Amino acid sequence: MHSLRFHFTIPRYIFGKTMGRLFPSLLWNSGLSCLKYQQMPDPVLPNDHWVKIKVTYGGICGSDLHLIHLHDSPSTSPFASFPFTIGHETVGRISEVGLAVKNLQVGDRVTVDPVLSCMVRGLPNPCEACRRGDYSLCSHMTDGDIAPGLMIGACRDTGGSWSTYLVAHQSQVLKLPDEINDLNGVLIEPFSCALHGVMRNPPRDDDTVLVVGAGTIGICVVAALRALDIACKIVVVSKYDVQTKLALHYGADEVIGLKGKDYKSIYEIAEALKARVLKPVIGPPVIQGGAHIVYECVGNSRSVHDALRFAQSGGKVVLLGLAGILDHIDWTTVWLNELDVRGSFAYSTEEFNGKRMRTMQIAIELMKLGKVDLSPLITHRFPLEKYKDALSTVVNKGKEACLKAVFEP
Repeated sequence: MHSLRFHFTIPRYIFGKTMGRLFPSLLWNSGLSCLKYQQMPDPVLPNDHWVKIKVTYGGICGSDLHLIHLHDSPSTSPFASFPFTIGHETVGRISEVGLAVKNLQVGDRVTVDPVLSCMVRGLPNPCEACRRGDYSLCSHMTDGDIAPGLMIGACRDTGGSWSTYLVAHQSQVLKLPDEINDLNGVLIEPFSCALHGVMRNPPRDDDTVLVVGAGTIGICVVAALRALDIACKIVVVSKYDVQTKLALHYGADEVIGLKGKDYKSIYEIAEALKARVLKPVIGPPVIQGGAHIVYECVGNSRSVHDALRFAQSGGKVVLLGLAGILDHIDWTTVWLNELDVRGSFAYSTEEFNGKRMRTMQIAIELMKLGKVDLSPLITHRFPLEKYKDALSTVVNKGKEACLKAVFEP
């Protein structure tokens, strides 16, 4: 099978960090980059509790682009094993079943919860986080039956969805009902990221919420709020026309567009949030008032800075954008306004209709009930061998009117 794999070496990293700044396309167009398209043997089952899955669609995630652009913090490197096949958003069909696997069979149409926590790693004594259901916070992601990795798509033993096949532990595999098509199936993972952030940090019906960023995660935050029947006012900051249209489609009350490097109007955002704009002696405007909760869904310096300044006193900022090492962020508003700044990583388990459920199972249930259809988010599909075109399209999403792209291995 063919796979898109990430090969980390110091020379490749130095080449990417130096030349990638000047010519970003070299990060996927050059044989000297960390990204390699190569022929690989199919991944093998680590033990009898695993299954092999033939990938139908593999999503291209913003975190994958962070990886390829070498924007990830080195602090995440112990939680990966190189080289690995990229891709953690998956829908496909089971093609092989281990002898100890129960309730799954060849031909089942499935999605995968990619987190590689204690149970997946075959550890008999789960860590405290896994025992309470917060398996995305597992403290043993470098131990057990398989190589280090936070999730499928960062572990050399599992493969990833940017290939024909991957393997998954039976506990990670979720069967899809007929009501959910494959396009929705591949979006269960990113939708669950948004769902986790919202369900752990829910607004009240009379709150005003600001969503900074209208890419896949930002749109999924809007969709999650409405699918959960939360009637809060939703204001979204978007960059491209395709994002604006989809944000409104999924239930945003107001969308503020970006213009160049600045907002079309700081005053427009402030008005939507019923906030005041104050002028400091020097520097950018100061916002007094703002949103009760800000969901930051981009992860760069500007988006985090604005998430902090557009939150009202005593408000909350939820970081979903996978921010890494960022410069030039003014943290004054955090202590001055006593903000609650919360991180949000992946998904785990939540309270839903009086039961404790896996986040991805809740996502499946909401789709099955017709509460959300995310298939319009997928604007582009590419065969794996056209990966250069795919990555160029995603990076130039405004020009290409691209919201979400997937591979068809």
